[in-house]
Amino acid sequence: MIRPVDVLVVGGGQAGLAAGYYLRRAGADFVILDAQDRPGGAWRHTWDSLRLFSPAQYSSLPGRMMPQPPGGGYPSANDTVSYLTDYERRYEFPIVRPVTVKAVRPDANRLLAETDQGGWAARIVVSATGSWSRPYVPHYPGISDFQGEQLHTVDYRDPEPFRGQRVVVVGGGNSAAQIVAELSTAAQPTWVARRPPRLLPDDIDGRALFDLATRRHRAALAGQSDEGVGGLGDIVAVPAVREARDRGALKAEPMFSRITPTGVAWADGSQLACDAIIWCTGFRPALGHLAPLRLRRPDGLILTEGTRAVAEPRLHLLGYGDWTGSASATLIGAGRTARQMVAEITRQLQAS
Repeated sequence: MIRPVDVLVVGGGQAGLAAGYYLRRAGADFVILDAQDRPGGAWRHTWDSLRLFSPAQYSSLPGRMMPQPPGGGYPSANDTVSYLTDYERRYEFPIVRPVTVKAVRPDANRLLAETDQGGWAARIVVSATGSWSRPYVPHYPGISDFQGEQLHTVDYRDPEPFRGQRVVVVGGGNSAAQIVAELSTAAQPTWVARRPPRLLPDDIDGRALFDLATRRHRAALAGQSDEGVGGLGDIVAVPAVREARDRGALKAEPMFSRITPTGVAWADGSQLACDAIIWCTGFRPALGHLAPLRLRRPDGLILTEGTRAVAEPRLHLLGYGDWTGSASATLIGAGRTARQMVAEITRQLQAS
């Protein structure tokens, strides 16, 4: 059976909920399909001690402020899951879960979504599947010969399994810094990165980074440049990172050139033995369900104007990063981008 709907949102994480908020306000006929069995999106699967980079008031979806966490400070992943769960309940979105969308195919008048629980026919599809399900590990010579454990950010939960071990953490971003900081209390981590990681000053957090991303996006549209605070650093000094920095536990080494059966090696011949390698090397957009539309460029992305796919105007993409809206992979950024997207969708529905 094929079920019709005006707007089908694929993904029930923060971006999908932001879309749902504005679609509800616009009076649209919409459904959200979520592959997970309960609310929370990717935040359900992060490591236990993860902290957001901004205070609660700067980490909220439209219409409802995230509560301050107990004791103040930056919200945790669990705080965020609780917030998203409450957000869903408050607005009673039409969410169907667990449903996996396998493919979106073109049709004369609609886009057809094939799922593991039947099909949907939509005038507009919003893809909001994020990237957490597509962890990226770069290839290095010898990577398949390593005899220890290799895992990605998505696999890390806490330092206990690595207690007393030698662990190489790869990556120059916030995830790597937080994991190195935590591991340094129980293991012997070595941090390596392609370029020296730079911590932001203690008084700069995700609020400034979001404002910077917005200014950079606007400047790029105007053919200008705006460095903002970018020259000061990349990593937010949340309390755990700050504490590790102050005791000298965050010194990073240059990137190794190859992996040996027992560790890693640099071009100058020096080597380091280790028990595990944790790849904090980012993610790629989860766009496999859109493959039948044949829209992806060689770089793996889809050409968009705002959130709308140029070659398939019935498709919008939300929450994958700056190419689908300035800072749209953040909580507050997803909401701001969703508002603009739903205004465009409303115009499309009225015109068709």
